[in-house]
Amino acid sequence: MTEDVPPALHPPVSLALAKAVGSIPAEGALPGGSRYEPKWDGYRACALIGAGGVSLWSRQGKDLSRYFPELLEALAGQVPPGCVLDGEAVVWSGDRLDFDALQRRLVASKAGLPALVREQPASFVAFDLLAVAGHDIRDTPLKQRRELLEQLAAGWAPPLNLSPITQDRAQALTWFEELHHAGLEGLVVKGAGQSYQGGVRQWIKVKRRQSVDVVCAAVIGPMDRPQYVVAGLPVQGQLRIVGRSTPLTAKAARELAAYLRPPQGRHPWPEVITEIMLNRFSKDKGPVTLTRVEPLVVEISADVAWTENAFRHAVRYLRPRPELGPEDVQLPDW
Repeated sequence: MTEDVPPALHPPVSLALAKAVGSIPAEGALPGGSRYEPKWDGYRACALIGAGGVSLWSRQGKDLSRYFPELLEALAGQVPPGCVLDGEAVVWSGDRLDFDALQRRLVASKAGLPALVREQPASFVAFDLLAVAGHDIRDTPLKQRRELLEQLAAGWAPPLNLSPITQDRAQALTWFEELHHAGLEGLVVKGAGQSYQGGVRQWIKVKRRQSVDVVCAAVIGPMDRPQYVVAGLPVQGQLRIVGRSTPLTAKAARELAAYLRPPQGRHPWPEVITEIMLNRFSKDKGPVTLTRVEPLVVEISADVAWTENAFRHAVRYLRPRPELGPEDVQLPDW
């Protein structure tokens, strides 16, 4: 008898989530002991391998199957029916993850998709097992689920991969310091004794952040009480908007306001832009009014998620850098 996906795991599947913290937890911080994994920079994807075929679903419940035909083929050929995997779809360019290439999959035409698949094939990195042999195992502790996943993955070949895991915090720290060169965002930490709870922020994520000098050529809010910094960087010879900050604290707003001046001469940015220019993943397409200022260098803290010359997440304002001029700012080499 061919096993099928348990009815409780028919799509869309509610996936476990992670809450962000600022430091890597201790080895005993989570139930059953902490388990550390790399945080992959791709699309979260739940793979359902059923008797009638294979499908791939996003965290938001979108069917991703048609965009990743090579992953469906590999899953069908290497994973027995009745399994449900939680993982990440990624694309490598050389030795670095390429989120831009991944995004191109979702906007490719039916005619253009085969070329993307051929030129930049995707990989699937599995980090959890929700069902095996038709049995829902979400109530099983992570330690046992991981053992079953490792048995299942023993014979895998690319593009299927098993995400590494360690209970050694020193090893996790090494990953955190070194793997960002390959485009990984940080770490995800889980409890070995935890069951799998869909829709719950039961895991912990720690993103690697870097201090970066950017050009503040506008703020949102009045000049004497700015609410957000609008960050700019030189891209192809022009100062481009690359993101905005998280909301400024009252103290930070006062500090920054002391350095803001009305613009002198021609300004590189318009007075009104779209929300999508500040956050390309925003569903809000409405206008945003900028308070343009004389360009000032400020230091921000940003995670390493950088796509098509823009920060994917809001940055954190740190301090002004009046000793630097906008011409001193360079595009970071992520």
